[in-house]
Amino acid sequence: MPPHTDVLIAIIDDDDSFRTAMGGLIRSLGYKAAGFSSAEAFLDARSDCHADCLVSDIQMLGMSGIEMKQALNRDGDTVPVIFVTAQTDAVLGRRVDECGGLLLLHKPFDGQHLIDGIHRALDRFPQSN
Repeated sequence: MPPHTDVLIAIIDDDDSFRTAMGGLIRSLGYKAAGFSSAEAFLDARSDCHADCLVSDIQMLGMSGIEMKQALNRDGDTVPVIFVTAQTDAVLGRRVDECGGLLLLHKPFDGQHLIDGIHRALDRFPQSN
């Protein structure tokens, strides 16, 4: 899918340097990026931030990324979510699948894997922009 400047990717992670790096990568692809330091901050801003894809850490202070996805599901929001984690817990893949996550990447990961996941998300869930 070619880059579109009207596509917004939200990055939800409590690590400032990760959000900054991922925002730069996403903008280099021609997309807009918005960073949020917590799942709660994203959910609070959701009415003003119409993201086309989310890149979310799983383990954060407060609400986890998986709990955030479950809240989105309850609200009928089908935005695709790519999860990232530094955890090595063997059940994370199953938990991501169960909540409807699109992809799970383990930190550190190759940026191309994230790029491929974003393109997959945007191809699979086309936007009406």
